[in-house]
Amino acid sequence: MRTFVSLAAASIALAGLASASDVHDLKADTFKDFVSEHDLVLAEFFAPWCGHCKALAPEYEEAATTLKEKNIPLVKVDCTAEGDLCKEYGVEGYPTLKTFRGLDNIKPYPGARKAPAIISYLTKQQLPAVSLLTSDTLEEFKTTDKVVVVAYISADDKVSNQSYTALAESLRDEYIFGASNDAAVAKAEGVKQPALVLYKDFDEGKATFDKKFEEEAITKFIKTASTPLVGEVGPETYASYMGAGIPLAYIFAETPEERTSLAETLRPVAEKYKGQINFATIDAKAFGAHAGNLNLPTDKFPAFAIQETVKNEKYPFEGTSLTEKKIGAFVKDFVGGKISPSIKSEPIPEKQDTAVTVVVAHSYKDIVMDDSKDVLVEFYAPWCGHCKALAPTYEKLAELYTSKDFASKVTVAKIDATQNDVPEEIAGFPTIKLFPAGAKDAPIDYSGSRTFEDLAAFIRDNGKHGVDGLSAQKDGDVEMEDVSSAASDTLAKAAPAATTATDSAKSGATTATDSAKSGASTAKDSAKSGVKEAVKSVVSEAAAAAGTVFADTDSGGPQEHDEL
Repeated sequence: MRTFVSLAAASIALAGLASASDVHDLKADTFKDFVSEHDLVLAEFFAPWCGHCKALAPEYEEAATTLKEKNIPLVKVDCTAEGDLCKEYGVEGYPTLKTFRGLDNIKPYPGARKAPAIISYLTKQQLPAVSLLTSDTLEEFKTTDKVVVVAYISADDKVSNQSYTALAESLRDEYIFGASNDAAVAKAEGVKQPALVLYKDFDEGKATFDKKFEEEAITKFIKTASTPLVGEVGPETYASYMGAGIPLAYIFAETPEERTSLAETLRPVAEKYKGQINFATIDAKAFGAHAGNLNLPTDKFPAFAIQETVKNEKYPFEGTSLTEKKIGAFVKDFVGGKISPSIKSEPIPEKQDTAVTVVVAHSYKDIVMDDSKDVLVEFYAPWCGHCKALAPTYEKLAELYTSKDFASKVTVAKIDATQNDVPEEIAGFPTIKLFPAGAKDAPIDYSGSRTFEDLAAFIRDNGKHGVDGLSAQKDGDVEMEDVSSAASDTLAKAAPAATTATDSAKSGATTATDSAKSGASTAKDSAKSGVKEAVKSVVSEAAAAAGTVFADTDSGGPQEHDEL
């Protein structure tokens, strides 16, 4: 009996240990003191019902356990219980991750929501911008991350030291930097001062830069050398490939074995064009929908395409036979400018049926780039719940500029960015940009509240013509239906500003949904008896949008390619 009790007690103790978390659960009365007591803290602001938060939980826990040894605590705050605290720190969607260096130095966490990415980023943040190394510390430093950069510079070479330090400060979120002033250490590493060596745990293991220390040249070297010859595109790497500044060649394949085989087959091509084009495999089963974004079939693999990331142009390869000879010839023609980009476009509308001008890829240049007009463009997706909630407000906004005087100066337009290729980088839906007259090369992103008044003010304040549609409406030049538009505005206020592609259609969707229902209810209660039917219509629309938001959030579906 005593043995049984002892075993039971031991089991309970072990269960308690198993459930113990290395993530600190903080409240309003403990958060600020905890942050103040630590040099570096990563905080997750979450909601229990949030699907993304649930997916992040095991990754966050794993990172917390690893970083505990480095004295970098990870904390979490339940925003459904600590609403005021979350509001204080500008939380608009879930999960929101922020790094704290005390209470006055707060930055959004920019990396992937995976344990390795979190660990890598916070390790970089804990280290100085440049770690001074000796022969005793160099070898351990090389293993700090998948990629580390070490400069071998004489102590009296002030120009090179200053250039390198400034570069390290600007890139410290992406790479770990070290330096040695010891000429003997440089010699042991096979270089002569000044030189820079990038150590990596893939491909050839290291790359050397021994040219003049100029920021642009070093930055290009680091970005090129730190990218695998044939890498893999996924949620953790997509942003870095898009930010590399050179085209990306996708190799779609459904199995790991096929991806490995094709990577080896095309390795000579990747080697030949290293520094000009990045090559990467991509899991066609998990991210096959992304093939459609590159104008490839989404049901025929393997497949190959090149994306010009700066101009967002797509060059799909026809066929599924990805031999070194065929792909080599295709890439050669691409580099030589002998291939025209593939442009996906819906048909140009024969007529515009509403105040909002419908744009397609083939009419984009004529409408959006019309240099005589201020053009506001909504880039939307048909499945996006926030886009549907915005629609009535956006239509009302467009009606402000239909008069003869205004129509020649302002266009309010929209384009389905899932069915039309656009030259702009679109990170989430809806994305709203203003293309001012005379400055089409410098569009202005809209990040404010999606209300009728704020959008009109944005056009007035940022457009070249300074058209004040609101003032004209108040003067009676434009007549609107106040009750239905009031309900629409309430719904628009419920939708937060556009987020990342991953989070725009998913994160915080339930919050938007609840707000939309509440907004519609408020509109109904305040309506006068003569417009009950109009209000009922708005309520129905809100409910429909809510259903779409839920579908967009948890069920995967059409937006899965945006996970990249």
